[in-house]
Amino acid sequence: MKAVVTRVTEAYVRIDGEIRGQIGQGFLVLLGVGPEDTEKEAVRLADKVCGCRVFEDENGKMNLNLETVGGSLLVISQFTLYADLKSRRPGFSYAAKPDIAIPLYERFMEECRSRGFHVEHGEFGADMKVASVNDGPVTLLFDTAEL
Repeated sequence: MKAVVTRVTEAYVRIDGEIRGQIGQGFLVLLGVGPEDTEKEAVRLADKVCGCRVFEDENGKMNLNLETVGGSLLVISQFTLYADLKSRRPGFSYAAKPDIAIPLYERFMEECRSRGFHVEHGEFGADMKVASVNDGPVTLLFDTAEL
């Protein structure tokens, strides 16, 4: 699994002109699932993302995690994280098919909720408009193949 995680002061997702998910301070998570991923990767990635200490403490140091600051997550499915970019036109054969990706996308969110976090989300496969106010900016790339 791959995730691009951005620290935000606010973020939302619109589908067909309607806001479907919205958060204040927290993480915007663009989540991609590969064909070999399992629940093990979803659990491990949720643990890493939810425990990541990138919020500033009273001394301006990145030392606080999502729980400490009372943050939330907005999780957006992002199969393009597995794009094959060898040519000018991306190919997406490296991304998991929906029968694998949807349950793991949902499992990731379930894991975050089980840790006590409020989780908003988009709609798998929908044409979404995502907006965020990046804080810092702080943006991190997680790849379970490297964790």
